[in-house]
Amino acid sequence: MPRPPRLWWLLLLAGAAGRPPCHLDAANGTGQCRGRDLARVPGGLPAGLRGLDLSYNKLREIAAGDFAGMSELRRLDLAYNNISRIAPDAFASNPLLEHLRLFNNSLGSIPAPALRPLANLRWLDVSNNLYGSAALGGVFAELRRLRELSLGGPRLRDVRRGDLAALKDAALQKFAIKARLRRYEAGAFTWLNATELWCDVALDESAAALPAMLRDLRGKPLDYLRFRNLFEFTYYAGDADPFAGLAELPVTKLVFYRGKFSEKLLRLALLNVQRSRVRDLALVAIDFARSPQWNDSGAGAAAPRLDHLSLRDISNPDVLRFDWTFTWLSGVAALSIVNVNFNYVPCDAWGEMRNVETLDISGNRLEDAYIYNQRCSYRDVMPKLESFTLAANQLQSLAVVAALTRTWPRLARLDASHNGLGALQETCQWAPTLRWLSLHHNRVTAGAFGCLPTTLEYLDLSYSQLDRVDTDYFTRSARLRELRLSGNKIKFIPSEWRCPRLEVLAIDGNSFGVIGRGSFVDMPRLVSLAAGNNPYHCTCELHLFLEETRRRGRPALADWPHGWTCYHPAALLDTAVAAYAPRPLECDVPALVAVAVAATAAAVAACAALCWKLDAAWYLRATCRLVGAKYGKRRAAGAPRRCSYHAFVSYSCADAGWVRRELLRRLEATVPPYRLCIHERDFTPGRWIIENIVENIERSAKVIFVLSRSFVDSEWCNYELYFAHQRAVGLGSEDVILVVKEPIAVEGLPRRFARLRKMLATKTYLEWPREAGRRHFFWLQLRSLLGSPGGLGGEEETPVDAVSRDASPRV
Repeated sequence: MPRPPRLWWLLLLAGAAGRPPCHLDAANGTGQCRGRDLARVPGGLPAGLRGLDLSYNKLREIAAGDFAGMSELRRLDLAYNNISRIAPDAFASNPLLEHLRLFNNSLGSIPAPALRPLANLRWLDVSNNLYGSAALGGVFAELRRLRELSLGGPRLRDVRRGDLAALKDAALQKFAIKARLRRYEAGAFTWLNATELWCDVALDESAAALPAMLRDLRGKPLDYLRFRNLFEFTYYAGDADPFAGLAELPVTKLVFYRGKFSEKLLRLALLNVQRSRVRDLALVAIDFARSPQWNDSGAGAAAPRLDHLSLRDISNPDVLRFDWTFTWLSGVAALSIVNVNFNYVPCDAWGEMRNVETLDISGNRLEDAYIYNQRCSYRDVMPKLESFTLAANQLQSLAVVAALTRTWPRLARLDASHNGLGALQETCQWAPTLRWLSLHHNRVTAGAFGCLPTTLEYLDLSYSQLDRVDTDYFTRSARLRELRLSGNKIKFIPSEWRCPRLEVLAIDGNSFGVIGRGSFVDMPRLVSLAAGNNPYHCTCELHLFLEETRRRGRPALADWPHGWTCYHPAALLDTAVAAYAPRPLECDVPALVAVAVAATAAAVAACAALCWKLDAAWYLRATCRLVGAKYGKRRAAGAPRRCSYHAFVSYSCADAGWVRRELLRRLEATVPPYRLCIHERDFTPGRWIIENIVENIERSAKVIFVLSRSFVDSEWCNYELYFAHQRAVGLGSEDVILVVKEPIAVEGLPRRFARLRKMLATKTYLEWPREAGRRHFFWLQLRSLLGSPGGLGGEEETPVDAVSRDASPRV
């Protein structure tokens, strides 16, 4: 049986209370024992492990045989334990170990003897332990391949001249030291040859140590210098310059992380940076305190020329104007002011940033009225700015952003994501040089397209609640090459979506379900399409689109097949689109047409044979008679008609008793009597029912419909209603009388009774009263609608004038 390419094991060991202490990946040769509350290194680990993570446990000791037999071990993580002792021969079986992490343990001394067998060690972290001396034994001189070393901890207070002598020949890439420094002996750093130096040293008690450190680093290949918690508990108030000597170092990147900075200390740092080779300065999470009064002794003096200045995660925005001006920003090419909690940009700040080419002010509290002040002049400012990022603020108006930037002559890139832009109907005028615009995670509506620049090559409107696109905008955006609309609510893809130069389109994660071969025909240069995570209708249109895409090789489906899932029809719900395979004839149009033509010809032949056998000629004559009844010759209004009956009565069989007992007795018993036609008595036996209905309705002056729930359920009553209505249209008059025998809900009538629904809504009708005392009035109204009973006698036809259709009240 072949071995699977990736096999996960669970190693169950005694003493772990039934919980698997390690998760082993045999394919990669790694063991994950992190955070398992282990009190000792588990036994029985595979000898072929290359990496082992035992961090975040409760190990107290590393014994001699804990890693015996693991001759292939390269990486070992023992951080965040409580290790206080490591046996001298603990790593004797691990000569290939390259990465060893002992951070945050309880070591009382640097375990130099245990490191002797590790000739291949390249990365070592023994920092944040409890030893009080930084002295390195001669073993470190033998670690020729060591490139990164971190040491120190909270109990390290003194750094002596010879502590680091073993590193004099080590070509370190990074050296890091942590100490609450009380004393620094001059010359202690002269042994270092690192290109990066990370100093987590608190100088609250020994500010004079910093100039000595900097002097010891002269002539070294140091390029990156980072200070953490330089002054951890107090603001520097001394007279001496703690950064003296910085100008003599080859350092190009300087970072101050955390620590307390007074206005004076920051000014001293900037003055020394101005004289140094530093081109990249970062102030990260510092605790800045501004002087309560303006001291103009150094105002304007600190304006270093920097390729990049980064101010990040600073709670006090006064750091931007620490010397009461913005002059220290005047020599910066790339400026980042991220999460500094400021909400207002004074007018003079824009003028001081005249050399800035890239500006990032994201993650602050800027609003429309505070970033753009109409009293400020924005002309001739930011002459070099090419990229502007103002993401994650509180902006709502695209017009404000456009007004702020439209006079900046070189602006090409604008990122305004994570705001509230796009919900307003605005007109905007943008800088003609703008080519790249990101508005993802905003609140963009279709109306916002009227405010977007048409000079763009890149546009990102992802995750902005957009429900439809404005095709006219894309027709006008002749340069647009990449469009991202992921994660919106777009419900359909317009059939005439034209964008002549578009090459990349992302519309994944929307709400449309239909795309076809014609969806992107007006995007002739489209080469990449991401359209997954949509509720697709798995139909022939989608299938043919995918087939044509595969045949042509473009556009490439960037996210295929992941996220392409059928939503409709229900039988294919949650089926992968890649698994959708329609039947052979279902989507083959030419073959389907051929089959349809053959089937139609066969059906016509079968119908012809059936008509011959079933005497279809008779049915044709009956149909002609019905058509003649519908489209008969119209008579002039008021002209007499020859009728045999005063009224034709249409009713269901369930209401026959009421018709005979009430209607016939009341009307045919009058003197002279009304002559009524009912199907039970007056239809000619042996004739088709439809012929009897049509003929007797034509021979009646009026038609009375007795409406009830049984009437609605009768198919023949519906035919009689239809013929009566068509006769009324043909004659140009209304001869229909509606008698509602019992209440009928108009809304509940079946769809086939559309004419009755319309009549009840537009014509007056009579209701049969349940109270006997009101029925006399009912018969008076009915006789009024029928007209005079005279004029009909015997079976011959006699002219009867049309009765006036006076509106009668509903009863």
